[in-house]
Amino acid sequence: MKNIKIGTSGFSFDDWIGPVYPEGFKKQDMLPYYEKELGFNILEVNSTYYVLPSQKSIEGMSNKTSDNFEFVVKAHKDMTHQIYDNEKNVIMDRVDVFNKFKFSIKPLIEAGKLRCVLAQFPYSFQPNERNIEYLKTFKNLMGSVPVTIEFRNKKWHSEKFMNFLRLNKLGYCVVDEPKISGLMPFKPQNTSPLGYFRFHGRNTNWFNVPMSERYDYLYTQEELEEFVGQIKKLAERTKITVVFFNNCHGGSAAKNAAMLIDMLKTG
Repeated sequence: MKNIKIGTSGFSFDDWIGPVYPEGFKKQDMLPYYEKELGFNILEVNSTYYVLPSQKSIEGMSNKTSDNFEFVVKAHKDMTHQIYDNEKNVIMDRVDVFNKFKFSIKPLIEAGKLRCVLAQFPYSFQPNERNIEYLKTFKNLMGSVPVTIEFRNKKWHSEKFMNFLRLNKLGYCVVDEPKISGLMPFKPQNTSPLGYFRFHGRNTNWFNVPMSERYDYLYTQEELEEFVGQIKKLAERTKITVVFFNNCHGGSAAKNAAMLIDMLKTG
């Protein structure tokens, strides 16, 4: 466990009160509880995909955690999903979005608490010359900030594109998600010194339910045991490996993260 950090994709959910947090718990107290009581030492911030955060809010999150706590921040949707105009050209004001995003996460960088930025691209983002160039642009616009890429489309899963990520110093996010044709397979590997796992659950209604229900899944003990050896093996090849559970519905992510921590300690 020395170089493995485990957490969840978010922490401030109403439906975690009861299953994860005590009844009547206040949202401003959730992050310290997440670290001190639940025992997690890293957090993937997903809310930044929907809304560009203020620097003040990010600084507040940093101040509520210890010096050893780390964050991964998910890139805003205008950086990964809404990037081309009708003529398929990169929308030029995306540069402004990148600048605002980097400004907002500056407190984490200065505190030494930012592990990386996660750039999750949609299923429609397929491997072609235009999108490959955009990945280079993304890396350049982020400057010295480490970037990890999460693909949804299986067409990216080839040694050619893994080598592309390595060459451009981009990390690779290993995903476990429903075994649906076209989605990425679970194939652990790293393209940077950072190993990255993201567990979405295995809800087979992935494309047919609201986003709030897509991640309604609780991994069983037996399912998690399948991952223990593979996580350890990847951790042997990396400086640090992070593991996040994104099956946040009803507190399942926190339950599974705690289960995995115990397995890695005893397995």
